Amino acid sequence: MSVSINGLPEQAGKLKANTPVPGEENTAEMYQVLTPEGELRESIEGKIDEALMLRMYKNMLRVRMFDRKSIILQRQGRMGTYAPFEGQEASQVGSAMALSPHDWLFPTYRDHAAAITHGQMMFRVFLYWMGHMEGSISPEGKKIMPPCVPIATQTVHAVGTAWASKLKGEQSVSIAYLGDGATSEGDFHESLNFAGVYKVPVIFFCQNNGYAISVPFEKQSASKTIAQRADAYDMKGVRIDGNDIFAVWLTVKKAVERGIKGEGPTLIEAITFRYGAHTTADDPKKYRAQELLSREWREKRDPLKRLQLFLQKKGLWNEIMEEQWLKEINIQIDEELAKAESYPKSKPGDMFTHVYAEMPWHIREQQQELQNILDKEGKK
Repeated sequence: MSVSINGLPEQAGKLKANTPVPGEENTAEMYQVLTPEGELRESIEGKIDEALMLRMYKNMLRVRMFDRKSIILQRQGRMGTYAPFEGQEASQVGSAMALSPHDWLFPTYRDHAAAITHGQMMFRVFLYWMGHMEGSISPEGKKIMPPCVPIATQTVHAVGTAWASKLKGEQSVSIAYLGDGATSEGDFHESLNFAGVYKVPVIFFCQNNGYAISVPFEKQSASKTIAQRADAYDMKGVRIDGNDIFAVWLTVKKAVERGIKGEGPTLIEAITFRYGAHTTADDPKKYRAQELLSREWREKRDPLKRLQLFLQKKGLWNEIMEEQWLKEINIQIDEELAKAESYPKSKPGDMFTHVYAEMPWHIREQQQELQNILDKEGKK
């Protein structure tokens, strides 16, 4: 049996350096199970059954529709600036589905697909982008932390929580989501170092979509891959096709098992691509060949399309089924949106709440200044 770098499964699942990857110049090999044509590179018998495949597809379809709806809402002025993720569904959905209900999830501002898949209510995510503090509340029985905007700081939080879980003897792991830009931050390296030393059950799940906002990966890193950085901290490093939900699910599932067994952390680099802008306040055409790259990735490597092709060959998908699923999903999204839009409006003074245990004098002065303005304008 041939084993690939970093302990990945058999040779059959490994893409060679000369494999064409549209829009992705880094040609190091990566783990792939389901090809863009909907064919298997290795057997998944006994690992992924038909029921799980269908849940994977429906979950990806659901969050894609949520993402598109959110962009429309922002354009209509019904929601604030929004960070889209279309194109990265396999990475987020596949990883979240591999977790147990008691595992900790640390998302960034772009990982609402992972949060929703792990159990966050859609109306809460809508609330978050509408400026409500209540948009960060985790559902009862779930451990979903608020989206982290400062880059890479969530990796520190995830390591601390994982360390606590280990000390308490809990059978749970923490997963920190991050982008390729976060791997250039000091917090990332400090987190990996601590996690490696104490062998904590944490997963660093990096979605490498090629750009840290406008900076391409090759301009911010001399290393060929992100996964190879795991070697410096003596932890498992795996590079996978982030648009292949089978590869994502299998890899994260294995990382969860390793963590619970006390084998330490795992760094996963999922190669993917974001079709749209960094946020709705951004214009990607100014820093990348937007139309060409989006078309190439959407036409040749789309995560939903490849699973759809596979399911169709197995007789588990057809257009009638798709239409029914879309109808059900859109009804659910509209119901969740109605719930969010009927929620009491946020107040300007809320920005000072839950920030400091004891408010510093200069923040108290700002709070009073705002209140004076609101009183003068007859607002609360």
